[in-house]
Amino acid sequence: MPNRRDFLKRVAAGSAGAYLLTRERGPAEAQAPARRQVSIAGRRIRVIDVHAHTNIPLGDVVKGTPFEKQAAGTPGLEQRLVAMDKQGVDLQALSINGFWWYAAQDRGLARAICTAHNEGLAQWVKKYPDRFVAMASVPLQFPDLAAEILQDAVTRLGARGVTLGGHVGGEDLSLPKFDPFWAKAAEMGELVFMHPGGADNIIRDSAWRGRGDLGNIIGNPLETTYFLSRLIFDGVFDRHPRLRVCGAHAGGYLPSYVMRTEVACDVRNNANCANKKRPKEYLRSQVLIDTMVFSEEGLRHLVAEVGVGQIVYGTDNPFNWPVTVDLVLNAPFLNNAEKEQILNGNLAKLLRITS
Repeated sequence: MPNRRDFLKRVAAGSAGAYLLTRERGPAEAQAPARRQVSIAGRRIRVIDVHAHTNIPLGDVVKGTPFEKQAAGTPGLEQRLVAMDKQGVDLQALSINGFWWYAAQDRGLARAICTAHNEGLAQWVKKYPDRFVAMASVPLQFPDLAAEILQDAVTRLGARGVTLGGHVGGEDLSLPKFDPFWAKAAEMGELVFMHPGGADNIIRDSAWRGRGDLGNIIGNPLETTYFLSRLIFDGVFDRHPRLRVCGAHAGGYLPSYVMRTEVACDVRNNANCANKKRPKEYLRSQVLIDTMVFSEEGLRHLVAEVGVGQIVYGTDNPFNWPVTVDLVLNAPFLNNAEKEQILNGNLAKLLRITS
């Protein structure tokens, strides 16, 4: 799975770049720029970012296992804070992606990896409680254990949600075997943040070869589109009506081409749909998406299709994508209350952020 293997290298490279830049500038030049204060109509608002990658060093937890090389840590948090201040991000929901630990077939090892992730993130949050919250890592290859670890991460360590990939070894997460996890996430009211890994569960080997990094540019949104569609058509949202799932990268292609999904159960005799409601109803209630569309028209279309209440702010930090806070602030089709809802209010409610 080259995209998942490459993930940690890319996180480390992005973070290390910031680290080296700080070192090369020297102590005087390395001073953090003034923190951007985002305001709407003259009133300061707190910007919350749902899409922030990081990693926790695992040390002896994976020593001597096939995962030893995949579990390196990233440099400290100070350079991340510099980037956040520059972008106008006040608080990040930190998540560990790549999901390489889904391949761990020993329950004890899987538990140890995810517990180490969650305890490590909790320490970061403890150090900077006004800048970070944590999203739990769980071993979805063992759905009952994933439910147990989610419970522990929230109740013992203060996690404010959970992150997962789009599949486990090619298996759709809409299968009944994963219901213990979905049931626990819904019961606890935890936001589920789904991040793709290049659609390696869908696309044949070597399909992304050549120029353009298509595994990321096309594969990531494709995996998210497939994942959300499976949850809809296979009835996961109906079985767990309290479930809230956020799809990275603006929900993939689903919100942009939703009407084909909307009519599928009506016009396709072989669709065999299990969903009890129209697909668009889930997009306006149980599915959330982040702001990573990069154009005014793209954001306008998302608002028209899913509604302001389902859109949350995301940066994909530490990767070098365009920062979209000004896209939201300058959107002529949003009033001030709607802008604040996207940049703060929706996530503050979902992640239980009160100050």
